[in-house]
Amino acid sequence: MRTYETIFIVHPENTGDAFQQLLDRYREILTQQNAIVHKFEDWGVRRLAYPLAKQTKGAYVLAVFDCLPAALNEFERRLRLDEMILKYQSVHLEKYVPVEPQAQPAAGEAEGTAPEAPEEGADEEGEEEEED
Repeated sequence: MRTYETIFIVHPENTGDAFQQLLDRYREILTQQNAIVHKFEDWGVRRLAYPLAKQTKGAYVLAVFDCLPAALNEFERRLRLDEMILKYQSVHLEKYVPVEPQAQPAAGEAEGTAPEAPEEGADEEGEEEEED
């Protein structure tokens, strides 16, 4: 199995439950093809660099999954046939390392961790100026 990353742009008028059903349908297509879905993220509606099908905005979706090349072909075929999908692109990833979200420190723990500013009149290297 290979790891692939696909980004596809959904028509911006497809919102709410219809949008969620669309995402669930494509996630289901991948699982039917025996793919292992690592990530399926909605990046929200963003402005497009250039108009696609007379649209200037689109909802971006990222999918990262492991599958066989035949399963990717079927997934892309379904994306191509769907009128709600404006554009898509799939890329083979050499190595996928899942990134764990880092825990944010509490407000009380963050105090006193900022670097101190140097005193006025002192050089950054700590050298003193000599007077002649």
